Amino acid sequence: MALIAVCAGFGGAALAAEPANPAADTTTANDADTVGIVKQVTGTVSLHRRTVQQPLKEGEALRATDRIVSGPDGVAAIVFRDGTRLTLGSSTDVQMRRYAFEPKSEDYAFDMYLAKGRTIYASGKIGKLSPQSVKLDTPTATVGVRGTRLILEAE
Repeated sequence: MALIAVCAGFGGAALAAEPANPAADTTTANDADTVGIVKQVTGTVSLHRRTVQQPLKEGEALRATDRIVSGPDGVAAIVFRDGTRLTLGSSTDVQMRRYAFEPKSEDYAFDMYLAKGRTIYASGKIGKLSPQSVKLDTPTATVGVRGTRLILEAE
């Protein structure tokens, strides 16, 4: 219940929200490089991939090294392949550094850098199967996750 209340403070983006159009971006959503899917976007949120910057859209497939930046009115909810859920608050800058979820080869990694802003992290299977593989960095601290939900904030 507390997590739902916290999400309300992020402009209403819920971790369990479904996209407005579930079939959106099915070409890239099935791509082998896809690590997660954007479930909800409110306000101004941009995706930075290599040298390209574009508005983030619901249903968009994310890659392992994507950077997401939300504006003062922006909020985004993302679900990763292993079930990890990430909700970005307003004025947030998050860079994915590495993501791997390959149970057959036991290759697990969730490495994210929160440069500024707020995010709610709810661990999925990576946090349960290989908690040492989860690394959440901020400019002043590194958080180790042991299968839980938490709020990260960086200024």
